[in-house]
Amino acid sequence: MPVLSLEAAQSLVAEALVRCRTSEANAASVARALVAAEADGLKGHGLSRVPSYAAQAKVGKVDGFAAPAVTRPAPSVVAVDAAHGFAYPALDAALAALPEVARAQGIAVAPIRRSHHCGAAGHAVERLAEAGLIGMLFANTPAAIAPWGGSRAVFGTNPIAFACPVEGAAPIVVDLSISKVARGNILAAKQKGEPIPEGWALDEEGRPTTDPAAALKGTMLPLGDAKGTALALMVELLAAGLTGATYAAEASSFLDAEGPPPGTGQLILALDPVELGGPGTVGRFAALAEAITAQDGARLPGARRLALRRKAATEGLTLAEGLLAEIKGL
Repeated sequence: MPVLSLEAAQSLVAEALVRCRTSEANAASVARALVAAEADGLKGHGLSRVPSYAAQAKVGKVDGFAAPAVTRPAPSVVAVDAAHGFAYPALDAALAALPEVARAQGIAVAPIRRSHHCGAAGHAVERLAEAGLIGMLFANTPAAIAPWGGSRAVFGTNPIAFACPVEGAAPIVVDLSISKVARGNILAAKQKGEPIPEGWALDEEGRPTTDPAAALKGTMLPLGDAKGTALALMVELLAAGLTGATYAAEASSFLDAEGPPPGTGQLILALDPVELGGPGTVGRFAALAEAITAQDGARLPGARRLALRRKAATEGLTLAEGLLAEIKGL
């Protein structure tokens, strides 16, 4: 299978999106995000997304030329209107402004509306942690999960991400979706023609399925059963209800070029650990991290991701020939 350097992969993706009615700046932002996800082994948020992103840009379901608008309605608020464009430029705009505001106020918040698929949510908060801040991100996605005891999807897979700095080490990053697995994993399985494990999803009739196509038409099973749907409700209220974005049940799919823009939302929180907890706070984070890693067999979240990132930086990305050809042909 072909191997591309990270730089070559970014160029491949950016050039494909530019050919599909996307500005160079927005294409570069999307390419960085997708290649970073691929390098971390998060293939459901990686280059497998390029064909569907391109198809949506071609028809205007996502506006490839949109410029995010940033306003400051309150001292600690960085409000972003993604303008029905890709989420990544909107995230970039929020992350550029949040650190300064968080250091001045102790806390900063960025509500993002009229947005799109935000990919690997952990990457956004990791950038805040690298700047010495605690970051949290909540995102809603098109309907995929039914309320507990119900049969009609009203919640998305609604990812939650958290990151904090650790003295002398890489940040701790927690990135999870409310479904048992990210929906992107099912999309990737469909593209490869592979079955999915039982227990991931239900078909349209509410029956367990290993067919990714049937799963994409049905519903995802939540993490933690009823507790998972309670978390999905919380995220829906924060990421869509609070931001003014589209609720999951009203949002069109991230996966195809049908219908209007999805218009989903994200909410990002940035906390200054020094202002909130004092100068020794980051060291206290390190003490807890060391208590975990000192145990045989225990590891912090993201350890595998970081190892894959280092490997990709030196060895490049291995892509399926079919996907590479599809992206080149866009």
